[in-house]
Amino acid sequence: MKTWLLASAAIALHASAAFADLKVGMITTLSGGGASLGLDVRDGFMLAIEQSGRDDIEVVIEDDQRKPDVAVQLSDKMIQSERVDVMTGIIWSNLAMAVVPAAVHQDVIYLSPNAGPSALAGKGCHANYFNIAWQNDNLHEGAGAYANTAGYGNSFVLSPNYPAGKDAITGYKRYFEGDVSGEIYTKLGQTDYAAEIAQIRASDADSVFFFLPGGMGISFLKQYADSGLDLPVIGPAFSFDQGILQAVGDAALGVVNTSQWNKDLGNPTNVAFVESFQEAFGRLPSLYASQGFDTANLLISALEKAPVSDADAFRAALKAAEFDSTRGKFAFGSNNHPVQTIYAREVVKEGDVFTNKTLGVALENHADFYAADCPLP
Repeated sequence: MKTWLLASAAIALHASAAFADLKVGMITTLSGGGASLGLDVRDGFMLAIEQSGRDDIEVVIEDDQRKPDVAVQLSDKMIQSERVDVMTGIIWSNLAMAVVPAAVHQDVIYLSPNAGPSALAGKGCHANYFNIAWQNDNLHEGAGAYANTAGYGNSFVLSPNYPAGKDAITGYKRYFEGDVSGEIYTKLGQTDYAAEIAQIRASDADSVFFFLPGGMGISFLKQYADSGLDLPVIGPAFSFDQGILQAVGDAALGVVNTSQWNKDLGNPTNVAFVESFQEAFGRLPSLYASQGFDTANLLISALEKAPVSDADAFRAALKAAEFDSTRGKFAFGSNNHPVQTIYAREVVKEGDVFTNKTLGVALENHADFYAADCPLP
């Protein structure tokens, strides 16, 4: 199993060149709650760098501990001391909001492999900011669209009280044509959902939509299953990802969730990625790993067309997105966020492994709602 070198509180991996032509600073969550997400982004990113065979890319990796103040300190260090050309890695939208605006205004390119807050997609967009994953609302919009086709007319919705949580419920309600019987914003990191489940039980809902990433989703799903409630559950991939499913177990079986990626997408790049990731790390890749992998390959594709020192040409090369994505077709919209297909997936069990299978398309070639407010050409 492949691992990266751990040194004190930071993880640093350097390509073989003594002086890299491009220096990347990765700030991501590698400890505490949500660490599995950051580990997968890191491993997917570094796998792509390794497979490229390039020796002119240096990557310095640091652990933000899921704390905004730590992320800001690390960002300052990356920009002022490490002199990075490109930054990436942040998982959580509150950390992204603390780091990205300052970074891009200091002429650093930021490539987001995950967090996509609405504030950075509309009026707050920037020529130096590219999101390779999604705008936060997207997968939730797909869930709303799926709920319509499933015939649900009255959903109870809940998510954490932070930027991505607010974007989640906004996105679901934007596409869901039914009524909302209850709306709750939980504490970020919450693990006890007895009160919320009691409110769901007392409601007249015919379905439940929730966005609770990482350990929050594990806790909620287990408690929901134990409660005896049998209302169908819908959510985004973040609450039904490969690593999470093993911890949730049977409680997740049959749940439909939405994603722009799944391990069974049959394009050649994805087939090879799934195989090589599993061989390298001894586990199936997650959504986060695929996003890290795509982020690195986008970066490599741009570096093949222009040096990072030529900022305009390098940004244009990034915007062109001429790389083979694990998702198949990939393109940026006018606000440097993806235009992509969102799929509905169902949680199944393959042997002893809980995983997802693709059911069909929820939203095709979907662009985000905020692009119209972005002043970029």
